[in-house]
Amino acid sequence: MSNSTEIISTQKVLQCVTFPPRGFSLGFLKKGSTPWIYSVPTIESQILIIYLLTQLFHFPLKRIGFPKIASEIFAGLILGSTFLGRYKSYQEKLFPLPSQSILGALTTFGFLLFLFLSGVKMDTSMTRKIGKRALVIGFLNHLAPLITGMITVFALSSDFYQEGVTPLSIPVEVISIAKTSFPVISYLLKDLGLLNSELGRLALSSALISDLVGLAIHAFIFLIVIGAKNTIQRAITDAVLLIAFIIVLIFVFRPLMMWIVKRTPEGRPVKDLYILIIVLAVLLSGVFSAWFEQTVLFGPLIFGLAVPEGPPLGSTLVDRLDPFTSGFLLPIFVTVMSLRTNLSAINPSASYTFANIILLCVGSITKILACLLPMLYCKMPLNDAAAISLIMSTRGVVDLASYSFLRDDKIINQASFAFMVIATAVTSIFVQIMVKWLYDPSRKYAGYQRRNLMNSNNKLPILVCIHNPDNTAAILRLLEKSNPTRDFPIVSNVLHLIELRGRASSVFISHQVQTKAITDVAYSENVILAFQGFERNHYGAVTIQAFTAISPRNLMHEDICTLALDVLASIIILPFHRKWAVDGSVEVEDHGLRTLNSNVLERAPCSVAILVDRGQLKRSTSVRASENVYCIAILFLGGNDDQEALAFAKRMAISGTISLTVIRLISKQDVSCDVDEVIDLDIVGDWKQSRSSWENVKYIEHDVHETTETALLVRSLVDDYDLIITGRRNNTHSPLTAGLEEWTEIPELGVIGDMLASKDLKTRASVLVIQQQQTTL
Repeated sequence: MSNSTEIISTQKVLQCVTFPPRGFSLGFLKKGSTPWIYSVPTIESQILIIYLLTQLFHFPLKRIGFPKIASEIFAGLILGSTFLGRYKSYQEKLFPLPSQSILGALTTFGFLLFLFLSGVKMDTSMTRKIGKRALVIGFLNHLAPLITGMITVFALSSDFYQEGVTPLSIPVEVISIAKTSFPVISYLLKDLGLLNSELGRLALSSALISDLVGLAIHAFIFLIVIGAKNTIQRAITDAVLLIAFIIVLIFVFRPLMMWIVKRTPEGRPVKDLYILIIVLAVLLSGVFSAWFEQTVLFGPLIFGLAVPEGPPLGSTLVDRLDPFTSGFLLPIFVTVMSLRTNLSAINPSASYTFANIILLCVGSITKILACLLPMLYCKMPLNDAAAISLIMSTRGVVDLASYSFLRDDKIINQASFAFMVIATAVTSIFVQIMVKWLYDPSRKYAGYQRRNLMNSNNKLPILVCIHNPDNTAAILRLLEKSNPTRDFPIVSNVLHLIELRGRASSVFISHQVQTKAITDVAYSENVILAFQGFERNHYGAVTIQAFTAISPRNLMHEDICTLALDVLASIIILPFHRKWAVDGSVEVEDHGLRTLNSNVLERAPCSVAILVDRGQLKRSTSVRASENVYCIAILFLGGNDDQEALAFAKRMAISGTISLTVIRLISKQDVSCDVDEVIDLDIVGDWKQSRSSWENVKYIEHDVHETTETALLVRSLVDDYDLIITGRRNNTHSPLTAGLEEWTEIPELGVIGDMLASKDLKTRASVLVIQQQQTTL
């Protein structure tokens, strides 16, 4: 008798198991001890081998655009009966049949939790806000391939229904091909970095509709099957139990979880007891769903939909369970499913295999066209429409799990299962590579006009970003000193950025348009109130437009750059990633925020400024004209960024309420005179002429012979000013800073900005580092 896993599904195997099972071995050094007959060392070895082989595949394949699920499937095929599983000694030692059952049960438990968390992350309130496009795409994406698939089956019925193929096998295959899973789409968009793009939001909304339609059809068909296999009375009983289950979730469990949310103080974690009770309820929901003839996957997913998404409960559940579930158990689950795949069961010359290929092609092409044609009708660009059509036709771990459970229930045979596993791997690879090729979200940031301070008129549109309440005071202080008057008005677009936790879909809220929040949670109230107060104090001179973006930290730059493009901002102001304590020491250093700032600098469609706030500290100055005067200095070395900084400083100085000092550093080593230097001379010359009547402005020139003098001069100036403005000087090289680039700790601030924001420099001056618009056509 062969030892391949194919035998398990077709023949009975007599296996002697010792009870209670022996868990731990006596050790490798114990004479005559064999660790492979003990369950714990065997499972530990299996997990280690699976992890190492998966990483061995994923390390090179991810560089050519392959998704991780492809590496997990390949690892399973290598370890399974298709390749290594054919060797008896290998299977008996490392993957014996009883251990496969234990490992499968463990990872299936992880998959149940994954489905529950997927339900938690689904924001069902999105259905109230979904537009017509997403609604049409969601319905057509599921119904169109379902109809064409059934027509294909009817046309090729003689090829499908052969010996060994159950009557339910082919209709179930059609339903599986038509299915679009919301968790799969969500994870694909996260991998591609499109979760909070316009295309990503449309895909998520459409996937949510398609998945809900699929769940309804799935439950209905199961009830029909029950009536055909048993009695009509049994089908009615199961339908009543299903409806009762959903009613209990909505009217009992959800109010209880809302009660937990109300009892949890703001900013405090949910009690561990509540988390434990919810996890136990998830397991019970799987058991209960099996009672009314649904799969054990149905209950946890529906239960997850009843959990309030976002903080504090939804985010706590995701934070506690997701790393272990998605990061550890789920990859092993995929590998174990593909390990049970026997590719030799597929007969390439059989008409049944050909019919399966036709069915898959018809279903996939129909899904793509069902999404593509409506979007082309709505005048969407072809590349974007093709990308979202491919995204909606992808397959992933949820589809693999469905095929595996259908195989275990003997609804589909081994050949169909192996075919669908290969189809899932090929589809996921093809979709991810093609979407990356078709859709580049950064293309839309290419500017077709100059959006910077030098080319702006008296009206200044600004986009300011707020991460936490500490940023608000510093931004308001900077806006206050930016000369907001009726002649020089400021349009301040305030974007409050909140990290996405406990939900799958990102949220973008315009508080001007949104009369009612998307959910019952009120976002950004304190931030909005602070800026509205500033607007009232400067009536007619300041206009405030508030927005809230809830998205993953690594994708927040998409929200920032998209909004800057939409509101025609001339400059984006970002908070620095360090926060200083009152004594001048660094209190917080957020490396995620630093990465975000770097991403914005690379992609922004306008100028960008990073504000290093030390405004809460008191300054001890050696030279001050008046204690009530706000003193600003600008360090001008030359180049586009410094010219932009000079334009911002000029706007601040027009009001006459601040003291501005322009400090120009001149290198005696540089005797050349290129085009950029001529432009610098013209700008500075114009500046000197125009400011001649301003008593609040000083102009100073310093001759610098070497870079050490530059560093010493910068350090000597900092305690005399409240704010120092400088250009980032991106890709600009000068004898004034030659050699200092090698010692730069924070490249996104440039050489001068890095010195001013150094931990070692105990200055009391805030710093504003400006980069002129980089991306232009």
